[in-house]
Amino acid sequence: MRMRLTLVHPCIGRRRGQPYIRTWQMEPLAPATLAGLTPRDQDIDIRFYDDRTESIPFDEPTDLVAMSVETYTAKRSYQIASEFRRRGVPVVMGGFHPTLVPDETSEYAESIVMGEAEGLWQTVIDDFRAARLQRVYRQPKRPALSGIRPDRSIFAGKRYLPVGLVEAGRGCHFRCEFCAIQSYFGNTQTRRPTEEIIEEIRKVRKPLIFFVDDNITSNMEQAKEFFRALIPLKIRWVSQASINAAHDEEFLRLIKASGCQGLLIGFESLNPENLRRMRKSFNTMKGGYEKALENLKRHEIRLYVTFILGYDEDNGDTLRETLAFAQRHRFYIVAFNHLTPFPGTPLYDRLQQEGRLLYDRWWLHPEYRYGMVPFTPQGLTAEQVKQRCIEARQAFYSYSSIFRRGLDFEVNSRNWFMWTHFFSINLLFRSEVLQRKDFPLGDESYVGPLLKAQHNQPLSTERMVTLQAQ
Repeated sequence: MRMRLTLVHPCIGRRRGQPYIRTWQMEPLAPATLAGLTPRDQDIDIRFYDDRTESIPFDEPTDLVAMSVETYTAKRSYQIASEFRRRGVPVVMGGFHPTLVPDETSEYAESIVMGEAEGLWQTVIDDFRAARLQRVYRQPKRPALSGIRPDRSIFAGKRYLPVGLVEAGRGCHFRCEFCAIQSYFGNTQTRRPTEEIIEEIRKVRKPLIFFVDDNITSNMEQAKEFFRALIPLKIRWVSQASINAAHDEEFLRLIKASGCQGLLIGFESLNPENLRRMRKSFNTMKGGYEKALENLKRHEIRLYVTFILGYDEDNGDTLRETLAFAQRHRFYIVAFNHLTPFPGTPLYDRLQQEGRLLYDRWWLHPEYRYGMVPFTPQGLTAEQVKQRCIEARQAFYSYSSIFRRGLDFEVNSRNWFMWTHFFSINLLFRSEVLQRKDFPLGDESYVGPLLKAQHNQPLSTERMVTLQAQ
């Protein structure tokens, strides 16, 4: 009997009566990966809806709904799940949030997948079709990433930025206190076979490839072999890396030769004590930031740098000094973020033990909005941290700052392709400074209650059997 599967990519939230902020919508890789893992030889129809860009047809007939959930999208995901479950449709949730907060997520879904889906998703489908869907599917170990083939046909007819998202590896070997990645993957990294990535890249016909790896340099020797294989493709790509890689001259030569246009690097703080608390003291090794930046500039690598405000050593001068540093180095783009305690991280546990969390489960609290600081900082108030981040973004993305940084002929303006995109990218960031201020988590227009699951049995097993017989 033919089965109907609906994949949903939830948005963060939505202001009442307003569309979602449409700026950085790229093809979401998680649903494409799940679609690629779905056995097509078993008569399964897949539909995909992106909650950021379109309305979800809750009344459209379907047998099963699946969503990948992050902490910022959790509240909206529960709203979406409740609408489907109210119509008798079971929901499966996976991703970071269900893995790190399984008891909570289980309240709003018939089934959750803890850990990576590879090797488990086939079992979920088989169990559903046999009307024995389990409440929890737990990945016992890091699965091999060979054979992954994201199904991008689900994006047909949808409008996204012309950037191709490709995954080369998952995880990171560092143990940063605030990072959910190290909690989810157990500070390990696995990589896909190079030949499979190359095959996928040849099919992704986009002017820029974004390797979405948490840290593309986490296994340096494998990464170098991968970069060597990229050179003949003559592509342009960007990714995320740790700053220690900037001291490896062979790495820098290889990424330049393979088409690297820029890297996102987490500087996080200029304060050594903050970095020690974060478990990121490696940021200042081998000559620190200045030497690393000198190396990156010599190879014309543009930087998307992230900073975090709110650690215990931060004070009223921290953002001013950080902003001056970012302006002096004329970074391509910068994110000035407040510290966020994500559940399941050592940071969250520490702040909870110290009694400094302002909300019980801030991601669901009715008063919480995007950009609010959900804990009590030491050297500043929560409101001061929030406001200083906004002020830093406004200053960095002022017209005068964009113009000055655009005239960096050593790096930002050295390459015609990236220079022509410099102004549009920076203007997008400028427009988002106030658009995201106090943005709600979840849809403010949602009026129904969040429907909770019955813990002792799957929702309507008889209903599932009936759906499959239709």
